[in-house]
Amino acid sequence: MSRSVTVGLDGSNESMAAAEWAAREARLRGLPLRLVNVWEPQPYIQAPLLGGETMQYRAERIPRETADELRLRHPDVEITADQVAGRPGTVLPDEARDAELLVLGSRGLSGVAGFMVGSVGMAAVAHTERPVVLVRAQETAEDEREADSTAYRPVVLGLDIEHADDSLIEFALDAAARRATALHVLHSWSLPPYYPYGLPVDPRMIAQLAAQQADSLAGTLHPWRQKFPAVEVVQRPRLGKPANHLVDASHDASVVVVGRRTRRSPLGAHIGPVTHAVLHHATAPVAVVPHD
Repeated sequence: MSRSVTVGLDGSNESMAAAEWAAREARLRGLPLRLVNVWEPQPYIQAPLLGGETMQYRAERIPRETADELRLRHPDVEITADQVAGRPGTVLPDEARDAELLVLGSRGLSGVAGFMVGSVGMAAVAHTERPVVLVRAQETAEDEREADSTAYRPVVLGLDIEHADDSLIEFALDAAARRATALHVLHSWSLPPYYPYGLPVDPRMIAQLAAQQADSLAGTLHPWRQKFPAVEVVQRPRLGKPANHLVDASHDASVVVVGRRTRRSPLGAHIGPVTHAVLHHATAPVAVVPHD
């Protein structure tokens, strides 16, 4: 059975933006789009003026009407709509098990607060076995393009070369290839732990370490350049915190790709501090790819 691009839909502005992004992504991938609305039945006491049947009917309208609107704007994409009962944070990872990727919305906030990824989004990112893409409420098709151009902005990949997973790199390269754009690979590195605190940084040492990091990154990417010869791969090793560099790079990206290790801690699934920060503050859609 062919995989689909699956989007979680609740009728909010952010989920509608996610559905639009997912439709464009489905067209790029040549896949069907599946809208999933998770209806969580509420106790009657919480809605005395609306019976359970009426509430469910209103919920059923969301995926049906959204599918009709998307078909008008994206006639070349096969679109289906389903409604499933349950808790969204639990149901969506299960519904995405056979999907190519799961797309969800994140609420945009102003100022330093960045973007809010609610409990449903965080649960989906932490527990879904397929890639999850978070799309902010204000995202439009024009945001993916270069100014006054039809060309896509580059795809940005955050890569730790000490734990460089093939599925993460392949996802980012495939996204860049489908958009006919470049892939910018950001690898952040820090000063060695033995470097004395407070001592002025030696520019020659920094230059030497930077060259070593660039060589290591080039070695990691070399076989992938051969597998995707049509994609321009730009190396961007940077000294400093990876989340800061990725958030800065998101302003000029069509998509930011980060990883999530699937190994569980005693406290449960762990997203990781870098991915967590990028999800909350990146201005471009963020794809989180689970890997070992």
